[in-house]
Amino acid sequence: MTDELSIRIERSFTAISPESWSKLAGASRSGTSIAYNPFVSHAFLSSLEESGSATAETGWLGHHMLLETEDGRLVGALPGYLKNHSRGEYVFDHGWADAFERAGGRYYPKLQCSIPFTPATGPRLLVAEDYPRLAVQDAMAESLKEVVRRLGVSSAHITFVPDDEMAILESEEYLHRTDQQFHFINEGYANHDEFLETLASRKRKALRKERRAALENGISIDWLTGSDLTEDIWDQFFAFYMDTGSRKWGRPYLTREFYSLIGERMPEDILLVMARHNGRYVAGAINFIGSETLYGRHWGCIEDHPFLHFEVCYHQAIDFALAKGLKRVEAGAQGEHKLARGYLPVTTHSAHYVAHAGLRRAIGDYLARERDDVEHMNEILSEHSPFRRGERLQED
Repeated sequence: MTDELSIRIERSFTAISPESWSKLAGASRSGTSIAYNPFVSHAFLSSLEESGSATAETGWLGHHMLLETEDGRLVGALPGYLKNHSRGEYVFDHGWADAFERAGGRYYPKLQCSIPFTPATGPRLLVAEDYPRLAVQDAMAESLKEVVRRLGVSSAHITFVPDDEMAILESEEYLHRTDQQFHFINEGYANHDEFLETLASRKRKALRKERRAALENGISIDWLTGSDLTEDIWDQFFAFYMDTGSRKWGRPYLTREFYSLIGERMPEDILLVMARHNGRYVAGAINFIGSETLYGRHWGCIEDHPFLHFEVCYHQAIDFALAKGLKRVEAGAQGEHKLARGYLPVTTHSAHYVAHAGLRRAIGDYLARERDDVEHMNEILSEHSPFRRGERLQED
């Protein structure tokens, strides 16, 4: 890159020092001004690899871009994977691949710069706190395009990008894609009842009734974190994950070993919301705890109970965020049913560098129309939020 800094591609997280990685902004709870995001931590990313969840065998071949000084100090990074499919990404480009291949092109392999199986916005262009942030991020964005050209792949996709990084990537000619999620924003509520008071009366009564109904069959809820996360608990949660995941996705992405590894390496960053019925756990949701945000990921159950999914995944997440003073809850991909439960539409962003000029032009035209559609839909949904009129504005 310069006489002092250079780019290196590393295929395995086991070759990257956890201590060096933790000095990158957003990857550690301390030492940086960027909010901690558990998904860019070395513990999470290495666990995906070492558990066999995100590996070459599953179509996620590590191509992590490391920016280093001459003496080998890590000062910037971009997690990346060389992929021969588009599964587990939550930003769907199957149509692009089909169109390019029908035209005689070769879309796969591609570079996917994201957190596998994790539709959560967070830092992607990671920079050490004592380096000039914008300059290094700009250099990494430019260098990624050169990596695409040298590898001879069709494209690079950086998904669930924060606003500040998106501005840098757009200036480097990356295509801008938007989508929609639903987030709960904590306005300093003392508790769930205080939050409910901001809702329209009819919506407030409906949610209170829903919460009572979810627990009326003798169900109780436990919050498990830290030392609570035993191997027996993981066995039970994995059974939920496999049962629901197999029906929903066909083949769940995460292995049983993944849960053991994160339970060992980052237990204080994990919240399991577990529902007990007749003396045993029958459902649960896994959440990850950042310095400002609770990230809901996936849930599973082995018994069906009315409204239990809403209670375990959404209401309990709000309760925990309020109890811990977290600023927001991000409840994962899609789901307009979250709107009625106080989660507002939020725009998410991704950046795409496409090497082929014709494909880049066609995708760019499509994305311009798609961004308008996303913005319009957010406006419509915001008008149907459960909040009293004037109480809340759209979060974007």
